[in-house]
Amino acid sequence: MISPKKYAKAAKVPPNGFKTSNEFFNYVFKDKEMIWMGQNTNHLHDHSEIAEAMIDCINEGSYCKYPPPEGFPELKELVLKDLGLGDGFEALITAGGTESLYLCMNDILNPEDNAITCDPGYLIIDNFASRFACSVKSVPIYSSECGYKLTPDLVLENMDSNTRLISLIDPLNPLGSSYTLDEIKAFADIAVDHDVYLLHDITYRDFAQEHHLAADYAPDHTLTVYSFSKICGMAGLRIGAIVATEDIVESVKSIVINDLGTNVVSQAGAIAALKSKDRWVDRIRDVTFRNQKIIRDAVEEVEGAFLPVYPSNGNMMAIDIHETGVNPVDLTDYLLKRKIFVRQGAYTSKIFGDRYIRLSFSIPTEQVEIFAENFVDVMEFLRPS
Repeated sequence: MISPKKYAKAAKVPPNGFKTSNEFFNYVFKDKEMIWMGQNTNHLHDHSEIAEAMIDCINEGSYCKYPPPEGFPELKELVLKDLGLGDGFEALITAGGTESLYLCMNDILNPEDNAITCDPGYLIIDNFASRFACSVKSVPIYSSECGYKLTPDLVLENMDSNTRLISLIDPLNPLGSSYTLDEIKAFADIAVDHDVYLLHDITYRDFAQEHHLAADYAPDHTLTVYSFSKICGMAGLRIGAIVATEDIVESVKSIVINDLGTNVVSQAGAIAALKSKDRWVDRIRDVTFRNQKIIRDAVEEVEGAFLPVYPSNGNMMAIDIHETGVNPVDLTDYLLKRKIFVRQGAYTSKIFGDRYIRLSFSIPTEQVEIFAENFVDVMEFLRPS
């Protein structure tokens, strides 16, 4: 029998009634009536230029050929333009933000290093870091005292001489908290002064009311992780990028395993997405902002429940139900029976998972209204008497 690696991911516990997580995800994926609020995906695009570009790519047979291994130059330039980053920066196209995270961790971290992350957060970052570093310090940030985010002060308190990387998910999955310009500048100062790297995961930046790039203030110490999954609605197409200075990207290229390039059809859609972005991004932002107001109003009807962060700067938020006595697992199971897919807190937190559920709201407003009605009803049903 093959022994598990020291960094093997913990087995995912499927909801009641399913043998494996894969069986569960196949179930929710196949159910066309399911309201999809469990994976922060964006369902607000219509049959637009993005879809048409991918259909054209298929019809002309371009998928029969391998693409340039680092991404089409046109797409690389469009990514840099979207971020407002010019000379000295380069983009490496990847099979989604998750691959970008893995490559960054692999390239930066050595066995004697440690990394700083946060809890709650995107737990796969901790897992990737643990594969290459000596240790990972996941800083608890589920508190109003720190604004439900990893602050520069918390980083300084948790750094030591072996710290090599600081992970900033901005806006933060699952809470929707984000960083001010002063905070980003402070992180940049820490990175430069201590010669550490900032891993700036900006997957949800386009949903934020304001957003600032660490790369603008610590270019030689920042790797920016870019994704088309969320604002562009392309989660199932698996395409993203790493953006950094040319020497950093050159270093990352040395450990790339996807030597034959990223999906041609996905890249065609990504090019169309960035070319057309000005025509649809405001509409999607407006809808998501209105949708989270509907959720807030429903939460306010439930005694003991509250939103740790409001408004959210992402397309997701957490609802804290700890004081209601309702178990997040029970809540998600009951909502699933009503064809509403949300996630219990344990999916994004090892410490605070029993306190909240996470749900996304970049879906049609009528579906958010169905969630709001059912949330109030199910919470009343599940509340201990």
